[in-house]
Amino acid sequence: MRGHDGASPQVVAGLVLVEGVPLLHPEPQVFEAMLEGWSNQMLARNLAPATIDNRVRQVQAFSDHAGAFPWEWSPQLADEYFADLRAIRHCSRSTVRGYQVALRGFCSYLADPAYGWTTECEMRFGTHPVQVINEVNAAAHVADIESEPSKRAFTREELQELFDYADDQVAEKRRLGRKGYVAALRDATMLKVAYAFGLRRNEIRMLDVADFGPNPDGAEFGEYGVVYVRYGKAQRSSPPKHRSVLTVWPWSVEVLEQYFNEIRPLFGAKDHGAAWPSERSRRVGLEVINHRLAAYRDALAMGPGLDFHSLRRSYVTHLIEDGWDPRFVQEQVGHEHASTTSIYTCVSSDFRTRTLRRVLDNMVDHALVPEDSASLLGGAT
Repeated sequence: MRGHDGASPQVVAGLVLVEGVPLLHPEPQVFEAMLEGWSNQMLARNLAPATIDNRVRQVQAFSDHAGAFPWEWSPQLADEYFADLRAIRHCSRSTVRGYQVALRGFCSYLADPAYGWTTECEMRFGTHPVQVINEVNAAAHVADIESEPSKRAFTREELQELFDYADDQVAEKRRLGRKGYVAALRDATMLKVAYAFGLRRNEIRMLDVADFGPNPDGAEFGEYGVVYVRYGKAQRSSPPKHRSVLTVWPWSVEVLEQYFNEIRPLFGAKDHGAAWPSERSRRVGLEVINHRLAAYRDALAMGPGLDFHSLRRSYVTHLIEDGWDPRFVQEQVGHEHASTTSIYTCVSSDFRTRTLRRVLDNMVDHALVPEDSASLLGGAT
């Protein structure tokens, strides 16, 4: 690429032009090269490929909505786009902020003199890219939790109803001689295991058979005393986090033994170790997991606030209600901070009532103890 001073060809963020060969379609070709260079920059920052692809799509979506190329963008176009996301498409706050993070990062990349895009756009188009997301129009992250208020954990009764319905669907498909009963068996097991170990969707999807093993301190759970999660939620610019989740409920061992001994072999998945194989691919897809839970939930009229992640919320909630140490629960679900675990906790009104009653009864008991005795118990000062 020849600069203003007639220098020899150079590379500008992945855009390579042969000297003397003009671009046939300069606007879309330059935009494509910008996205390619930005993708390379994000790779150099150790961002996950899925994150990079998602951010590129978000920038492309904004460009399509604006009907303009980056050197034509303005904060006003950004305001109109995000107003549309919120008011028309009803996107969540976190979704809008995610789009803004992508757009701000892309504009910062273009404005960095090290990549030469400002000079290149001035030369070709007579203008240059500017930052369209600033302190004035950026969505602030002011709350620890931004999920919709309808999102919650299953009650124990709802959870039992969901699992019973999943089992009934398997029995019905099998009675009718439908081939899909094997997949329904797999998915019913996945729902139960996701709850039993407090797993996210991708965490359970990416499990292999070899990720289940014995716990030396929990011999009663046999070969299923611990699950080794290798695809936990990653921190920024980091690989997936690993953690081990200990088995806490004996019934989950029975579910796993039945699945691995009787159900998984029906898929004929002898050439790989994926725990949850699909009829068409090595591993079941996330869309299948989402669809199955949503279908059962809707059939039971439970409401959209209960999603697959509600199984994880339920796991945290029920362990806390059953008296497990909060630090243990935090380690089980892989939260770095206890405050994050507390957000997941949706203790029932019955639990709160029992807790209140226990405290009040203790207060009454202490009040009835004679003063001298109370001082020995630490009840008087």
